[in-house]
Amino acid sequence: MLQKQLIDKLYSNHILDHDEFRQLIDNHDEEDSEYLFELARNVRESEYGKDVYIRGLIEFTNYCRNDCYYCGIRCSNANAARYRLDKETILKCTDEGYRLGFRTFVLQGGEDMHFTRNIISDIVYSIKEQHPDCAITLSVGERDYDDYLEWHKNGADRYLLRHETASEEHYGKLHPSCMSLSNRKECLYNLKEIGYQVGAGFMVGSPYQTTDCIIEDLYFLKELQPHMIGIGPFISQKDTPFSDMENGTLDMTLLLLGILRLMFPKVLLPSTTALGTINPLGRELGLLAGANVVMPNLSPVSVRDKYKLYDNKICTGEESAQCAGCLRQRIESVGYHMSVSRGDYHF
Repeated sequence: MLQKQLIDKLYSNHILDHDEFRQLIDNHDEEDSEYLFELARNVRESEYGKDVYIRGLIEFTNYCRNDCYYCGIRCSNANAARYRLDKETILKCTDEGYRLGFRTFVLQGGEDMHFTRNIISDIVYSIKEQHPDCAITLSVGERDYDDYLEWHKNGADRYLLRHETASEEHYGKLHPSCMSLSNRKECLYNLKEIGYQVGAGFMVGSPYQTTDCIIEDLYFLKELQPHMIGIGPFISQKDTPFSDMENGTLDMTLLLLGILRLMFPKVLLPSTTALGTINPLGRELGLLAGANVVMPNLSPVSVRDKYKLYDNKICTGEESAQCAGCLRQRIESVGYHMSVSRGDYHF
């Protein structure tokens, strides 16, 4: 009964105190989770109806200047097969996506400084020139304020920058000392100031993560008030220092999706590829836990297997943008319908 009372309180107040969050996260059972998910679905349907928004994902470079200990495209991974897509190829991807009905494109890559402010500005401007009714999301990491400003002026609407963990101590266990959580947070606040729809988020079950770390993430997100929140289970990658670490779980990721939906009724909440990687029905279960976004892959088939943030990533089949019919069926199988509109945040 205590758990349901806590869930009801979260539903009403959109926040719990630290001990209440700990109780909910550490002591839930299947019945508690189902109750949480039912409320989460009610909230997301009151804000967004039965729509699941589809974003066409273009992973345009797997070069990265960073050496994050969990990531398969970290700069010191000599086994990564590196690639960069040129502007022409990126525009072909967006053209194909547009023909398939997509009205949002997500340009994602490592922190590849080959893609300068001007190069990304030109790509964004060209996409918007060809498809002015589409939204463009960038996800290229920590950059200067003026970079973010220029890209926004040239047509970028949204920016995804997962903070990964809001705990200073935990951040230091996941990243080399040259990287800082304070800089990551500053970038997020800069993006909000400029006027982007901003996405943050964290890994679930990452090495050394504790319940206190997760609660710190929840409180940071409450402070930031992002428009999008991306969470997914940690999945190890064989060429990283965390290759033998235990993966995050489906259960905890779904629980946190439900919690986040009650905390942020209007937020755009993806059911991620990582969820689909750890369980064949992971993304459907994510939708049933309160998520309302799916990001199928529009990248050229020749490079999809090279963007290896983690092992066993699904890169063909129903998560492919080209299989829109398959994806539509999977979404409809859990009572929702696929929307290829821009799918903006409900301000």
